[in-house]
Amino acid sequence: MILAPVFTFFESLIKPFKDYQAATPPTTVRGFFTHFLRQVWPVFAVLLVVGLLFTLTEVMVFQYIARVIDILTHADPAQLWALHGREFIIMLLVLGVLSPALLGLHSLILQQAITSNFPTLIRWQSHRHVVRQSLSFFSNDFAGRVASKVVDTASALRNTLVTLCDTFLYVIVYFTSAIVLFFAADPRLILPVIIWMALYVLMCLRFVPKLSKASEEGSEARSSLVGRVVDSYTNIQTVKLFANTHREDDYVREALDFNGKKWQAQQRLITTLDIGVAVLNASLLISTGILAVWLWRDGAISVGAIALVGALTQRLLNMSGWVMFQVTSLFENIGTVQNGMETISHPHTVIDAAQAADLVVTRGEIRFEDVQFGYGDSGRPALNGINLTIAPGEKIGLVGPSGAGKSTLVNLFLRLYDLTGGRILIDGQDIATVTQETLRSHIGMVTQDTSLLHRSIRDNIGYARPGASDAEIMEAAARAHAASFIPALVDSKGRAGLEAHVGERGVKLSGGQRQRVAIARVLLKNAPMLVLDEATSALDSEVEAAIQDSLIDLMEGKTVIAIAHRLSTIARMDRLVVMDGGRIVEVGTHSELTAAGGLYARLWARQTGGFIAEDVAVKSLELSEHD
Repeated sequence: MILAPVFTFFESLIKPFKDYQAATPPTTVRGFFTHFLRQVWPVFAVLLVVGLLFTLTEVMVFQYIARVIDILTHADPAQLWALHGREFIIMLLVLGVLSPALLGLHSLILQQAITSNFPTLIRWQSHRHVVRQSLSFFSNDFAGRVASKVVDTASALRNTLVTLCDTFLYVIVYFTSAIVLFFAADPRLILPVIIWMALYVLMCLRFVPKLSKASEEGSEARSSLVGRVVDSYTNIQTVKLFANTHREDDYVREALDFNGKKWQAQQRLITTLDIGVAVLNASLLISTGILAVWLWRDGAISVGAIALVGALTQRLLNMSGWVMFQVTSLFENIGTVQNGMETISHPHTVIDAAQAADLVVTRGEIRFEDVQFGYGDSGRPALNGINLTIAPGEKIGLVGPSGAGKSTLVNLFLRLYDLTGGRILIDGQDIATVTQETLRSHIGMVTQDTSLLHRSIRDNIGYARPGASDAEIMEAAARAHAASFIPALVDSKGRAGLEAHVGERGVKLSGGQRQRVAIARVLLKNAPMLVLDEATSALDSEVEAAIQDSLIDLMEGKTVIAIAHRLSTIARMDRLVVMDGGRIVEVGTHSELTAAGGLYARLWARQTGGFIAEDVAVKSLELSEHD
């Protein structure tokens, strides 16, 4: 394609994935726009200059029409080319060469450089900021709503800047040209235009703020609607299992109705504005026409001047509707940007310390020193004065009733939240002073409710170690007893085995298959510290028994923290840490704690039904010790 090199050049003017200084985007509209615009401002500056020149060539058309009419009205046909040929050639070059060239250049800058690459730059940087938010950030919003804002805000920001450039140029050039050209024909011709412009501006000042508010409210309503729809689709199994399809209909219909009413309010403003502009335009057309004819009758202006006034007035009227549409679109986009800023510009709450070092794990000792933590402004601490030392290679089980603080303690160890007080150390290094990436790279975790990425089996297992070979991935799968079902997997697009995609959150796999893939992922990671949150709870007894050997291998030589409920997990722990009400209330082995008759003994008896199960647990513990 002959234009391919040209397209490539202009497409390279904005590099969306270039290196940049990561920072939280400003929370003001001007600051937010400037944050992204300053990275590409030379391209927009050239767009403005080229657009200005092209718009001037458009205005020249009206002046040329008037000039040609006057020449043809008075010139001798025999002398036409001799007297005016050079002038005609200039007109032809401006209209036939310069104007198309400027239009083509303007289109290349706008379409190839800005339209695609600029939103990609905004989305990339916005995503990189949002994905590093704390766990609580995502817990407080719909995932679909957050994603919608990241995507839509970029388009709205680009559209706002492009609209500002185009509208600014056309308004300045056309309105100024109208005043100049009308004044040159006869100063009295500018009176209707000035009055019309004043009324037009007053109308804008009256309606634009209302449109801005309506657009922002409409954008928020649309984001909420998307969030509700995505929430229903994401949890479709729950919707169907509880036979709540009609309830979901009502849930989404409420959001649709609210969104529709916000849209209707916005459209009412637009229609009122359109009617007002139509009345103003009719008044300008009639008053200018009458005045021009009256001036021509008195010999004050020529026929060419009448043609100029008529054509330029009609252009102003057509443009006034376009400008009003652009202004409406402008503030709708600004409303979308304002709405998106609330999410995108949210500052990170869990951040690396200045000059944070990489975590170095030499032994794997973990110490919790007077750890305090509370969620939000509830005032009630979730953890209160946790002191615990876990020796290198030791395996402890966290036990306690729901709400005791077990998951919270694990989340703090992973630094998904920051402590309220105290500190957590790994081999003497405070986790608050090391980078989050290196901290979590040294910790493997298998959760009770495993959700996989909507990607291939290879991607899901290999996520633990980028660059791992298929042989290494399959070895980990075999150790997790997942190799037996992986070759038989086929997705809807015919991809099989390691290439098969697992669906959103892994819905195409059974619970046991998902858990085995998750265990394979942690086996491949081979981190020195391990967190298990009921890692085998989704497996049937036969598969669980088969995986126990893999878990023993996985735990070998590692410091392990396991949230423990089941016999198979508890029996293999060196110590059990019993929590209640955000505190550690008991510490010891299974035998010691059951003999003590405290909270653990009561929980154990309630779970197993008494001493028979307890005897089984003790025998299992003895067998594991002999092993």
